[in-house]
Amino acid sequence: MRAQTVDVKSSTGRVLCCTVFRPGGKKLLAKGHIISDEDVRVLESEGMESIWVTELEEGEVGEDDAVCAVASEMGCGSLEIRVAAGGRANLLATENCSVLVDDELLKQINCTASVVIATALNFSYAIAGQRIATVKSAPFAVAKDHLEAVVSIVKERGPILQARPIRTPSIGVLYTDPISGERARQLFENIMRQRLERFGVSTNFVLACTEDENSVSRCLQHLLRSKPSVILVASTTAPAGPEDVIGQSILRTDGVVERFLAPVEPGNLLLLAYKDDIPIISAPGCFRSAKPNVVDLILPPLLARYRVNGWEIACLGHGGLLSS
Repeated sequence: MRAQTVDVKSSTGRVLCCTVFRPGGKKLLAKGHIISDEDVRVLESEGMESIWVTELEEGEVGEDDAVCAVASEMGCGSLEIRVAAGGRANLLATENCSVLVDDELLKQINCTASVVIATALNFSYAIAGQRIATVKSAPFAVAKDHLEAVVSIVKERGPILQARPIRTPSIGVLYTDPISGERARQLFENIMRQRLERFGVSTNFVLACTEDENSVSRCLQHLLRSKPSVILVASTTAPAGPEDVIGQSILRTDGVVERFLAPVEPGNLLLLAYKDDIPIISAPGCFRSAKPNVVDLILPPLLARYRVNGWEIACLGHGGLLSS
């Protein structure tokens, strides 16, 4: 990149090296702006005779082209790319979705000197129109070979980010208590409603039962026949492990326990299981309060029909301290 001072009359098509202000201090043209014929007339009307510009040298790519090249390869799903001023491209969700991020690939790309990428948190919930990532270039231009290396890595290992849409989600809820399922329902129903409203969903199928293996497994089988996106089990008791009533009831439906214990506070006693493709979550205590807990972390991807695995639960420990 070569910077130089040129006559305003011959500056059309050049890139501004710095922001141009009117005498009163109001910004006239932003740094990185490509000067048009109309801009030349405006600059001359302001009494300017010369201006500081830059031009690309051989082997360089302009900042806008660079960020667009990376943005077009780094993401997939329900998103769109919008170029912003100053060598920046924003990725916006086009519908309600869960954001999935390859953290290791993101770190590798951000170690380069050409572009940097910021994203929303992995598993986070985004509404239509929300910005979920931004790509920023080094000022004015990047080396073409650096850009090609970045794009090649993303093409080979990407995407870095997925905007996985949440379409027609359905929630099955089972309230359980050793004495009366209706007692659990009365305790937790309001909190359950508040939690689900954060993600724009509500309960579709609701049952309540006493907490014994026969009753719980029978209710789970009934909910499973409805094919919900997720089943939430709101129990008044805290399990010691998958061997307790809820875990054993899941096994009786031919479900498979994916993970017990989460490195998240609140929500350590999470039990995540699957019956075929339907996730079942037991998280005792998490429905007693509307404050963020492990359910809020994993519900968005599950609503987007993404199969969260035990390793991904284990990775929630970094940032898993949700309450101090």
